[in-house]
Amino acid sequence: MSLKLYSYWRSTCSWRVRICLELKGLPYEIIPIHLVKDGGEQNKEVYRKINPLGQVPALVFDEKVMTQSMMIMEFLEEKYKNQGVQLLPDDIFEKAKVREICEMIVSGIQPIQNLSVLNKVGEDKKMEWGNYWITVGFKAVETVLGSCAGKYSVGDNITMADTCLIPQMANAVRFNVDMTQFPIISRINTALKDHPAFKMAHPDNQIDCPNKN
Repeated sequence: MSLKLYSYWRSTCSWRVRICLELKGLPYEIIPIHLVKDGGEQNKEVYRKINPLGQVPALVFDEKVMTQSMMIMEFLEEKYKNQGVQLLPDDIFEKAKVREICEMIVSGIQPIQNLSVLNKVGEDKKMEWGNYWITVGFKAVETVLGSCAGKYSVGDNITMADTCLIPQMANAVRFNVDMTQFPIISRINTALKDHPAFKMAHPDNQIDCPNKN
């Protein structure tokens, strides 16, 4: 088995996949793709052959290429369901709730403050834009969590919902979102911030982090 992850240290999409890989205890190689330097390495022809959309992450599994973070995590969960942490519950309704929270973040919040969108918004409006849309999205997520959260997002076991929530929480901090509005999200973030898998996957611990010693 060979796993190669094309990743950018601060990309929340890459981050959630790194968390998944760590929770599964799978060995993998990080191949950094710098999204800003020289116009963005994701726009180079060599990377477009791997991911025609020019986004991260991309996972290469035994020479087979997969893109889109949710699909990658679903693949890893199906392939390695009995290894490491089970990220989708067996209960069909709990599983649906996990996927609901994932999609709220992956489809409803994160893309609106993606790098390509922020570049179109303009430098002087980036913070206001990101703050507004994360706040709107987190209000909805907080409401949903009120009906299903236990220790973590869905019950008392770590799930795929948590792998999506924690990176988005970091973006909320980055865009100065007032997190006192979201006590459940904040509590889950506190519960997971020192978990070994979440720490290993954190941007500060990536080989392409500018501040890494």
